[in-house]
Amino acid sequence: MKNIAILGSTGSIGVQTLDVIRLHKNTLKVVGLAAGEKLDLLERQVREFEPAVVSCSTQVIAATLEQRLSDLIQRPHIGYGIDGAQLVATWGSCDLVVGGLPGSVGLRPTFAAVDAGKDVALATKEVLVMAGDLFMHAVASKGVRLLPVDSEQSAIFQCIQGNKSEGIRRIILTASGGPFRDTPMQEMHSISVEQALDHPRWKMGPKVTIDSATLMNKGLEVIEARWLFEVPVSRIEVLLHPESIVHSMVEFDDGAIMAQLGAPDMRIPISYALAYPDRIASGSAAVDFPRLGRLTFHEPDTNKFPLLAAAYDILRDPDPSSSIVFNAADEVAVDLFLRKRIPFGEISNIVLDAMQRVPGASIRSLDDVEAFHQEVVRIVKAQHEA
Repeated sequence: MKNIAILGSTGSIGVQTLDVIRLHKNTLKVVGLAAGEKLDLLERQVREFEPAVVSCSTQVIAATLEQRLSDLIQRPHIGYGIDGAQLVATWGSCDLVVGGLPGSVGLRPTFAAVDAGKDVALATKEVLVMAGDLFMHAVASKGVRLLPVDSEQSAIFQCIQGNKSEGIRRIILTASGGPFRDTPMQEMHSISVEQALDHPRWKMGPKVTIDSATLMNKGLEVIEARWLFEVPVSRIEVLLHPESIVHSMVEFDDGAIMAQLGAPDMRIPISYALAYPDRIASGSAAVDFPRLGRLTFHEPDTNKFPLLAAAYDILRDPDPSSSIVFNAADEVAVDLFLRKRIPFGEISNIVLDAMQRVPGASIRSLDDVEAFHQEVVRIVKAQHEA
């Protein structure tokens, strides 16, 4: 029996992780759930999976949950906030922590899991984007297993199994292109929130969906891939692949290209991370290749999607704090767009402006990362929330 703790259980990754676990209750057990404010869903999850420890975003929500669960004979320990999430991530009987908390909030609990010697199935891009060097050093020093959950990073991870990383000629990350792949550049400024949230292929949370629409998500994945697979930025490429069947490819020095294919269903990479090195049923449908007909690939338009190009610039920048500016400014910009305070086209402008205006910082610890992230958020908000 493998004991699983889930950070972000009521989000897209968490819900789909529980979908997979539901199929394998004889071999996978939930021991911890950390969530935000979706109280009704969290209560249902607790009642079904009977975890030993649970965390909510606030003390008020935690108290309400405790009252709702008063009829249970065996009630879980309930915490809240970052401390509660860290408790879930470090719970004694846990074998594997699924890191699915969105944004910078997932940073410290994921580090805590590694520090406690837990294997981590990582979906939170910001951990590697904000603190890649620190995190990979922690993983190596603790000797824990890091398993990527993002479909693209999981695809690369699967492709290199049985091969030596020094034999990689290039990594090819694929991207659906989001809902605006074919939208003329002059129309990008007037895109509505509803249009941006209508992703043609993937079911994801709002932040990731907007990042996919700007290709910021792919920029974050380029940075992720650099840390996960220890390859220089010159060997990482991005191709638009509208069908979202090829999830990424790896070309080796002999010219052979390995690709991982499957339906656009996050339960596939999640199931691989949960059962690694084995494979288990994910609940995903099979790909109907005759009906699909063809697979197409295109180069991304970095004039229309400048945040993708910016990610490459960051990896060439010797200042490690530039990726923190990149991520923090995007968090603010996406939030402003979702609240209909700025137009869609302004998201990339805010991020690029912050990269030019915000001075770098010395980053030596996780405390430094968090403090600088908060400072960048403060600066960008002050400029654009007036």
